[in-house]
Amino acid sequence: MSSAPSRSSVDPVALSLEAAAARLASAVTEVAASNPVVLLDGRSGAGKTSLARALVARWPLAGRVQLVALDSLYPGWDGLEEGVALALEHILIPHARGLIGVWQRWDWEAVAPAEAHAVDPSLPLIVEGVGILTPATAKLGDVRVWLESPAASRRHRALTRDGDAYRPHWNRWARQEEAHVARHAPTSLATHVFDIP
Repeated sequence: MSSAPSRSSVDPVALSLEAAAARLASAVTEVAASNPVVLLDGRSGAGKTSLARALVARWPLAGRVQLVALDSLYPGWDGLEEGVALALEHILIPHARGLIGVWQRWDWEAVAPAEAHAVDPSLPLIVEGVGILTPATAKLGDVRVWLESPAASRRHRALTRDGDAYRPHWNRWARQEEAHVARHAPTSLATHVFDIP
């Protein structure tokens, strides 16, 4: 009897994310640039962080890739739109112009900006987070991704991950996500849309 796990015992979310990462690795290669930019959007709990890490692990180009999570930029629970604006101004625009970008991490516990981080324009870049796909940012992204996932699955994953720190703010944050989707139609800006169970 084989000791290998049966296909039915494999997590369907993990399988979907691995398949998406493989497709994105191919898409990055097809860009034919040394410093492509990947933008990865989707509502909370859709799997953005996991997909970004999976893509970093199988990055197809020589050298390293930079990964910035918008969770590190949003200035608090009402800061979705502002976090995206900060990413555009301090990360994406400088990267596109060949300039070093500098962004400040938001300290959620201190409720204040913290240390600064640099982004090297000569290196590839992945920016992941809710709201990152807008008409302004899409112009600067070579590979643009939207993750679609059922609300119940997303909520379960997000609250399992962040627990009581997130639970009181779920609806507050969801309203900002809904505003982003209604205003920017991120699926229409994406080069790739993946369904995550």
